[in-house]
Amino acid sequence: MQVGRLRMQAAEEGGRERERVKERETKRRDILFVRAGEHSEKHQRRIGVRVAMEAAMDLMRRMPPTQVDTALSSLLLLLPQYSSELLSRVDQPLQVAWDAECLKHYLLCDYNRDGDSYRSPWSCKYFPSLEDGAQPSDQLRKLEVEANEIFAIYRDQYYEGGISSVYLWEPEIGGGFAACFLIKKDGQGRRGLLQHGLWDAIHVLEVGEEDEGLAHYRLTSTVMLSFTTKDAPSVSFSLSGSITREMQADLSVAEGHLTNMGRMIEEMEGKLRNGLDQVYFGKTKEVVFTLREPLGSLTATSATGQSLQQVVMDDILRK
Repeated sequence: MQVGRLRMQAAEEGGRERERVKERETKRRDILFVRAGEHSEKHQRRIGVRVAMEAAMDLMRRMPPTQVDTALSSLLLLLPQYSSELLSRVDQPLQVAWDAECLKHYLLCDYNRDGDSYRSPWSCKYFPSLEDGAQPSDQLRKLEVEANEIFAIYRDQYYEGGISSVYLWEPEIGGGFAACFLIKKDGQGRRGLLQHGLWDAIHVLEVGEEDEGLAHYRLTSTVMLSFTTKDAPSVSFSLSGSITREMQADLSVAEGHLTNMGRMIEEMEGKLRNGLDQVYFGKTKEVVFTLREPLGSLTATSATGQSLQQVVMDDILRK
C-alpha cells in the first residue's frame, strides 16, 4: 500500500513537472515568436525607410536646380517622418543673408544653421539673434576667419565677383574637424546674350586627426548651374543641372590645412567645370546641331538650304 501511494505520488509529481516544462517551452516559443515579429517589423521599417529615401533622392537628382526648393517642399509634405534626413542630404540653391554688424553678405546652408537662425562667418553671430547657438572653438574660429579671407581672394580671381562663405565645426563623432566652402555667382544680364545665370558651389571637407604629420581629407563637392539666354523677343534657351563628385587624399600638414584644402577645392572645381562642359554643354550642342530647320526659315543661305543644294548638285554631276 505504502509503495503504491509513493508510486502514485511520484507519477503525479512527474506529470506536474512535465506540465511545467511544457508551459515553460510554450512561453519560450511565444517570446521568440514575438521577438521575431518585432525584428521583422523593424527590418520592414528599415527597408521602407531605405526605399523611400532612395526614391526621393532619385527624384531630386533629376530636378533642375531652379525647382529644387519646390520639389523638396512637396517631399517634406509627403514624407514628414524623413524631414531631417531629406534636409541634410538634399543640396539646395544657396540663399543670401545680410550681416548687419559687419555690413557684409553671407551664404546660408545647413552647416551654419541652428534652429531658424544662421551664423555669419564675419561676426560669428546668429541672425535672427540666438543666445545659445553652436559656436566653433577658439582655434577653429581663428582658422575660419583666415579661411574666409583667403577664399574671398580665390573667389575674385576665379569668379570675378560673387559671394563666398566658409564655416568650420567639430564633428560629433571622432576627432579632427569639418569645413564647408560656399560660392554663389549671379550673372544676370552681364555678358552677351545671357539673360540670367546662376552658379552655386558647395564644398564639404572632412579632416581627420593628424597622424605622423599626415591628415586624411575627404572632399564632397556639388555644383548647381542654371542660365537663360535670349537672342530675340521670342527666342530663348534655358539650361540647368547639378553635378556631385568626391575625392580623398592623405596629405602632409607641414604647409597647413588651408593650403591642402585650397588645392583640393581648386583641383575639384577644374574637374567639375570640365564635367559640366562635356555633359551639359557638349550634349546640348550635339542635339541642337542635329535639329532640322523649320520650313519657314529654310532659305538658300541657311545651313540646311546649302546642304540640300550640295546634294542636288552631286546628283546632277553623277548623271
